Amino acid sequence: MFQFCSRETGHAPGAPSLSVGSRWGARLVTIVVISTLLTACGQEDKDTATPVRPVRVFTVVEQAQGEEATLSGIVEAKTEVDLGFRIGGRMIKRLVGVGDRVEPGQLIAQLDAADEQNAYRGAQAALSAAEGKFIEAELNYDRQRQLLDRGHTTRQRYDQAVQTLNTLRAQADVARAQLATAKTRLNDTDLYADAPGEITATGATGGEVVQAGQMIVRVARKEGRDAVFDAPPSLMSRATRDAIIDVSLSINPSVTTTGRVREVSPQADPRTGTFRIRIGLNSPPAEMRLGSTVTGRTTLSGNEGLAIPASALARTNGAPSVWIFDAASGTVVPRPVEVALHRASEVVISGGLAPGEVIVTAGVQSLRPGQKVRLTEQPS
Repeated sequence: MFQFCSRETGHAPGAPSLSVGSRWGARLVTIVVISTLLTACGQEDKDTATPVRPVRVFTVVEQAQGEEATLSGIVEAKTEVDLGFRIGGRMIKRLVGVGDRVEPGQLIAQLDAADEQNAYRGAQAALSAAEGKFIEAELNYDRQRQLLDRGHTTRQRYDQAVQTLNTLRAQADVARAQLATAKTRLNDTDLYADAPGEITATGATGGEVVQAGQMIVRVARKEGRDAVFDAPPSLMSRATRDAIIDVSLSINPSVTTTGRVREVSPQADPRTGTFRIRIGLNSPPAEMRLGSTVTGRTTLSGNEGLAIPASALARTNGAPSVWIFDAASGTVVPRPVEVALHRASEVVISGGLAPGEVIVTAGVQSLRPGQKVRLTEQPS
């Protein structure tokens, strides 16, 4: 056989050179080794394609029937009104303060009435002048009418007398209206209470210049009292509108009364997410003063189903489902469920779940059937 050697081998003189067959054999071994490594890497990637995902879980429990709810609130007046002057001006004095009781017709505050008194006197003088001119025109009209009947005057003079009489009558009517307006403005410099109540706030003091309608005092009317509570959304869906609420004074629980829901805010508070509820109190004791802290208790209606966190609800093939956690194998499987009620933070399940089962509440969108999971905390 012929032996082929490379022209430049890079070996030292006298060293044996590799044949073509030997070099191809070495290359074949290298290819086999690389293929083996790639196969092993592919197998490793296949084994790690489904990672163990961390999840949070929840143990399904049967909700208690007739559960009692307790809220803390304050006592407020059923009706509060802001009293203010109908005209603007400089207030010279305010005669009541916070905590004072007022009766109908009681003087609350006064404005400086100098300008209104001058306007009233001017309106009186204008009315007197207008009435004097009207009386004169009326006498002239009677005279022209008699002369016309006897033929001693012309029709033109009679018509002028009629026109003058009508004009001065209208001017007198305007003067009377202006006098009435001036009198009303003069009376409006005094602010009176229109109903019995208690002053809960003040808005201006003597010496200030106030605008028309500006709040001078706030009066809590004696038309009843409310207990005002901020209720969470979960309570809103379970409490009945006609339920009787037991209300007690927080500092003295022996002082109690009852009430019913009178008003519910249609919109949640954007900061707290709670709903404002006003409970009309039945014959509240004298100890339940305005601003007192009270405690309200009521019995909630039970749900026909199992309540779970809203985050646990998923969809499988377009239908609602949950992921069931198997503690023995550490895996999860989906299960269809029947939803009875949606709430802000929870869902009531009417079928497909049983008390004691553990469901996934976080990470449900990235799970696959039979996937192994790792609990981030103990089931709640």
